[in-house]
Amino acid sequence: MSALSITAANVVPGTDADIAHGIAGETITAGQPVYRSSTDGKWYKADSNSGTAEARVPLGIALCGSSASQPVSVQKSGTITIGATVTAGTVYYLGDTAGGIIPVADLTTGDYPCTIGIAVSAAALKLGFNSAGVAL
Repeated sequence: MSALSITAANVVPGTDADIAHGIAGETITAGQPVYRSSTDGKWYKADSNSGTAEARVPLGIALCGSSASQPVSVQKSGTITIGATVTAGTVYYLGDTAGGIIPVADLTTGDYPCTIGIAVSAAALKLGFNSAGVAL
């Protein structure tokens, strides 16, 4: 398996979505897990093996593409059509490439496991961000 191949145009929030709005700190694509920096308050791509602890704990999924210093919308909870094919019942995790989402089988040594959500259909995830706080 490998990281989800997300089609940004197909990322859609569910009717139960909790959406936050803010400013991007870098270029972000719809469907990427993001975290909000405590330093500047901007949103950045999350990464499970980042040297920065804060970056290893996503708070949401970007709903739109954005460039640095531009507005971005982020879904923090609820169901999301992720823009990729997923397997119902499978738990998906933050990947070790910034902004990536992977199945559990792709976690490797040095990753800090953090769930993104569980697939509730072939196209949607029920978001649930939960970090182990320790490396594999």
